[in-house]
Amino acid sequence: MVSVREAHFNDPDFHLDEWVNRYVSDTDEALMLLQLMQQIDAMEFDHPEDRRAFIERAREMIEILAPLNMDIETLQASVLFLAIEAGVITHDNLEENFGAELTALVDSVVTMNGISSLSLDKQARATEPQIDTIRRMLLAMVEDVRAVVIKLAERVCLLRIVKNADEATRVALAREIADIYAPLANRLGIGQLKWELEDISFRYLHPDTYKEIAKQLDGKRLDREVFIDNFVTELQQRLDADQIRAKVYGRPKHIYSIWRKMKGKSLKFDELFDVRAVRIVTERLQDCYGALGVVHTMWHHIPREFDDYVANPKPNGYQSIHTVVVGPEGKTVEIQIRTQEMHDDAELGVAAHWKYKEGNLSGKQSGYEEKINWLRKILQWQEDVAESGNLVEEIRSQVFEDRVYVFTPTGEVVDLPLGSTVLDFAYYIHSQVGHRCIGAKVDGRIVPFTYQVETGERIEIITAKQANPKRDWINPSMGYIKSSRARSKILHWFKQQDKEKNIPLGREMLEVELTKLNLKLKDANSAVERFNLQSMDDLLAAVGAGDLKLNQVVNYVQSHLRLDEQTEAEVLEDLVKKTQAKQALKSRSQVEVNGVGNLLSHIAKCCRPVPGDEIFGFITKGRGISVHRADCEQVKELTRVHPERAVDVIWGDDYGGGFKIRVRIIANDRNGLLKDITTILATEKSGVQSMNTATDTKTQTATVDLELELSNLDVLARVLTKLNQLNGVIQAQRY
Repeated sequence: MVSVREAHFNDPDFHLDEWVNRYVSDTDEALMLLQLMQQIDAMEFDHPEDRRAFIERAREMIEILAPLNMDIETLQASVLFLAIEAGVITHDNLEENFGAELTALVDSVVTMNGISSLSLDKQARATEPQIDTIRRMLLAMVEDVRAVVIKLAERVCLLRIVKNADEATRVALAREIADIYAPLANRLGIGQLKWELEDISFRYLHPDTYKEIAKQLDGKRLDREVFIDNFVTELQQRLDADQIRAKVYGRPKHIYSIWRKMKGKSLKFDELFDVRAVRIVTERLQDCYGALGVVHTMWHHIPREFDDYVANPKPNGYQSIHTVVVGPEGKTVEIQIRTQEMHDDAELGVAAHWKYKEGNLSGKQSGYEEKINWLRKILQWQEDVAESGNLVEEIRSQVFEDRVYVFTPTGEVVDLPLGSTVLDFAYYIHSQVGHRCIGAKVDGRIVPFTYQVETGERIEIITAKQANPKRDWINPSMGYIKSSRARSKILHWFKQQDKEKNIPLGREMLEVELTKLNLKLKDANSAVERFNLQSMDDLLAAVGAGDLKLNQVVNYVQSHLRLDEQTEAEVLEDLVKKTQAKQALKSRSQVEVNGVGNLLSHIAKCCRPVPGDEIFGFITKGRGISVHRADCEQVKELTRVHPERAVDVIWGDDYGGGFKIRVRIIANDRNGLLKDITTILATEKSGVQSMNTATDTKTQTATVDLELELSNLDVLARVLTKLNQLNGVIQAQRY
């Protein structure tokens, strides 16, 4: 599933001028490109074969870039870049003969060659964070996004050139492209290059699997093409009948995407939904949804396979509606629906509107340039990383202008916040490197500690044998460090140094106080766990530094030893006394009946009043007075039948117990809902007696019933207010 271009054929009747005119429609621009090709063709090459290979490679670059709508400067720069690589033009000659603008564009492409010198392990895989950093560094260092497109086209050509090279060379290049350049093409939205980079790399990395899938595709190609032709004809006729302006096409499936879906969903080839694929391209946005309605009317669709990227575009700007239907003969078909503009964006990405920079479409060009700038500035790689199939998912959003990318002496890329100094770099490498830093070199020259590093610089740290950080380093006004990471490491080092001084001081203080009580230092071991410390040294250091009050530690040690000396009977007796006292406090003056407290009473479970509610009493048989809310329907019915049992009650002034109430929360079902609810309850110190949840899958709502223990009505009001303010909560109220 790889594109075949004119440059791949050795055509004896090839004429350069005719070929240029086929790919460049503008007469003046075609002449400019033709003259450039002829000029380089006339230069000296070491061997005739080199000249022929150069022309073939230059042709293929043009054949890749011209359909992407790239401007004439991009086409010229791609040829000049190859000439620089081949050594037939020097950098000085480039600027002298072709001007500053083209030279700057070629220089940007050359800058991207730096990836080959990075310390990527050619045998084992580079680490995921390292690869991710390299991706972001590439876009950060390239001023002109056209250079990235040229480099992507050059990688496609190179993948073909190494076809007959040894396996180690093919695999190394394929890994680099699969990890770095294919996701980069996806980020820029250039589908034409993305799938070709993925498919060829996959063929080199997994040749057996590639051949197996290709064989299965070829083996069933005829039947599948007949099925798709009939499907397209039937669907096109229905769209025309409904006056929906759209064209229906069968679309190719790429081997890498098939493999990725088979692997990701653990499916066999025959179980894939989208081996049979169709695309609908409409004239207007509203026709996208009209076409979707027609499709879902004609065939049953699979809900879990539906995605609306028109309403919710992907991070790289991709827009399309995806659906899978069960078509004729019970065979599944994947259908993509998009406008012509969305289709151009999906295939060409940032290059889709490049030629709009001239003419009357300046408004559109301006908006698209903003998108290009956004793509350079913002990189949310999680989707690309997941789609690459060989890197773990990361959730990361970085602004380029907020980061700098520098090199270690061995070529490793280090990602630092903007404004970072050489000290920040040292602490990034390792704590001990930072602690022992006595100097730094940037690109071979000595710089001060306050020197702020810039993207592309190579940093070397000079160290001493002994660690010797300065307290000035953590002074913000001095400008020694920028990152919180470095600051925390320095603070930790000084804390450790202070600890060595505070341990003997704390030991002396604690021994003096314990001796007065006829106790020994070892008796304080029990206090280590009590105060959430790791060791006796930590306890002594905390006492010496004043972080722990001496009397706190001594009192705990004394009480703990006394508890150990108590008999089991004494412990049980103390527990009973405490329980009885707590119960007495809770029952004391809960409510007052006609001004009299300490009467047998209980809170009614039907309405569960809390202090602050207006209440009403009802005399029960054998259980004292049940206390209801004044608006309770049950007590109204009871007093209607037995009016003689109704009594006036009020809350007692000294009531110290809690009240149980019920709260119902109705909310949109989402991840993290229960966590957010329990966080509020914990903050308000509300006791949760029980919790029941139920989910309605049709409405996607959740109902949470809580039984809480609260102290008064004010607390209840705060809890309900905060619950109602939660994201997705429809209603939270007592019931």
